[in-house]
Formats: sequence, structure tokens, C-alpha cells
Amino acid sequence: MLTTVTSRHFAVRLFFALLLTAGLSWSSHTAQATIPAQLTDREFWQLFLRTSEADGFFEDENYVSNELGYERTMQRLQDTVPPGGVFLGVGPEQNFHYIAALKPSIAFIIDIRRQNAIEHLMYKALFELSDDRGAFLARLFSRQKPDGLDASSDADALFSAFATERPQKQLFTETLAAIEQVLLERHQFPLDERDRAAVAKVLTAFYDAGPELMYVFRGTAEKHPTYRQMMTVKDAAGRNWSYLATAEAFEFIREKQRRNLIVPVVGDFAGMKALRAVGDYLRENGGRVDVLYTSNVEPYLFVAGTWKAFYENLLALPVTESATVIRSFFGSTVRECAALRPTIRAPVIGSMGSLLDAYRKGAITSQCDLVTLSR
Repeated sequence: MLTTVTSRHFAVRLFFALLLTAGLSWSSHTAQATIPAQLTDREFWQLFLRTSEADGFFEDENYVSNELGYERTMQRLQDTVPPGGVFLGVGPEQNFHYIAALKPSIAFIIDIRRQNAIEHLMYKALFELSDDRGAFLARLFSRQKPDGLDASSDADALFSAFATERPQKQLFTETLAAIEQVLLERHQFPLDERDRAAVAKVLTAFYDAGPELMYVFRGTAEKHPTYRQMMTVKDAAGRNWSYLATAEAFEFIREKQRRNLIVPVVGDFAGMKALRAVGDYLRENGGRVDVLYTSNVEPYLFVAGTWKAFYENLLALPVTESATVIRSFFGSTVRECAALRPTIRAPVIGSMGSLLDAYRKGAITSQCDLVTLSR
């Protein structure tokens, strides 16, 4: 009798052990990887190396954006894009507006020029060095922080206060040294002499022009909006959507920088590596792109004849069903697609799904087709 009971107990225990083991095995197969809440410095740098291509060429010196009009699309984007997704962008500071409003879990900023990646590393250091927006702007412009600014100051008050401050060489020297200390010593990013020279070059541009810094078309005197204008512009409802509009927006970007979750990438949208490598990383970590900000890169790719390679790269990305494309049109689109009356310099939005479906069907043949897919 004792043997029978013992055998039964053993059988029950064995059954539950097998059940538990099966459950653990099932869990291990069904558990999904997720985007990390933070990257180590080594992971950040390795991700930069893994995704980046060789330095490329761009004819203009865009230390800052020239898209005064981004505010017109922000409310629609915030209403339709859920937080916690993946943001892919291009260019300098305008990405911060979208990141602050849409609150992705991670952002990749891909640009053909290594200088743009270095500029974003400069921004990263400045965010980490600055407790508030006043201190951040003081370092960015190498100007003394004016009295009377606090967490409640709006962007108009911030830039009005800095408008009368003059650049100080000593502050520039101290800031440049502090940026290098953060990047080279704190994070131990192995920047070479060329990278360090690029940091100094970009910081010098902000030192020289301050809040009036503009996008520069080489060889022309065409005027573009100033940094101050782009940070203080409001939508029709009177809301400022810039990353410097509120302490909360600034702090969101600052925290993402501190967690190494805004990753600069050197890459051509139509290149062989960058977008596909980002896609591989996202697949490994359970991420899908829900926002792609292309600025006016697509028209450039049509002019260059490399646009098909870009859309093939997009087809290789993991994306959500409702993924959104944010794009801008400039002069070449006006000349080629005048009959469609494209919106100029102000970003417009479209469905990535509709874009890729049209591409698969051969319905994309020129940048004018992008105009009809945007609103």
C-alpha cells in the first residue's frame, strides 16, 4: 500500500514537473524581445557602428532645419500616433520636436553626413550638461544665461532674454571642453580628430550667429527661418510644439539622451546598410517603425535616380500597420509638380502602407506621386 501511494505521489509530482517545464518552454518560445529602457554606452556606440555607413556628401550646411511649418502637423500626429513606438528621422534639431510630442521608446536619426551625427552627439552632451532650458541655450550659444528665467518661462521669454546677450569666447572654450569630457571620458566614445573638429565647427556656428542661426544654401543669399523663429513659432491654436516650448518637453528629450535612446546614424536612405541595419536591430528587439520623418530627402533621391533603392529599404523595415511618413517639399517639387500645388517647406503626412503598396504596384514614378499621397 505504501508503495502504491508513493508511486502515485511520484506520478503526480512528475506530471506537474513536466507541466511546469512545458510551461516554461512555451513561455520562452512566445516571449517577445522589447526595446531596452536604456542602452549602455558600449551598446550605444556599437549600435552606431553597426548601423552607420561611410561619410557622404550634402551640398548645404544645415546646422539647423529650415522647416518653419512643422507646427501645422503636430496636433494631427499626436492624435494618431501612440507613444512608445519607434521614430526614424533625418537632419538636425527638428527631430526633437517630433520626439517630444510623440514620445517614442527609441529614435534613430539617419543622415548622409557624419557631421550631422556628430552634431547630435554635441546635442547629447549639452542635454546631459544642462539642468534646464536656460542653461542649455547658454551653452549652445556660448552666452551668459540671463537672469529671471525659470522652469515656467516660455520659448518667447527664453529667446527674448538671450537676444541681447553677446557671445563670450571663454564660455565657448569651457563648453567645448565640457562636451569633449562628456563624450570622450564619461561615455568613452572613441571620437577621432576629425570628429572633434566637427564638434568645434558646429559649436562655432552657434557661437557666431546665436539664436539667429539659419540654414545655409551654399553660394546663395537665400534667407531661411532663424533658430529663434523655429523654436518660438505657434500653431493656429496658439500652441508652441518645439522641444524648447516647455520644461516637460525639454526634460523628455534630456532623459532620452541620458538613456542613450536617441541614436545618430550615418547613412544614405538609398544606401545598402543603414536603414536595413536599423531594421535588423528592431526585429531583434521587438520594435516596429511607426513614424518615418524624411524631410525633403525623397525629392533628392528622385533627382539622383536612387529612389527605388530607398523604397526597397523601406520594404525591409518592420513597420506598424498605421505607420506614418512625414515629408517636406521644396523647389524641385514646385517646378516638377506645379499643377498639384504642393505644400512647400511645411511638413505633410502620409501613410507608409499606402506608399509601399503604391510602390509595389508600380504606381510611384516621380516625386509628384508623393504629393498626391500626402496631406
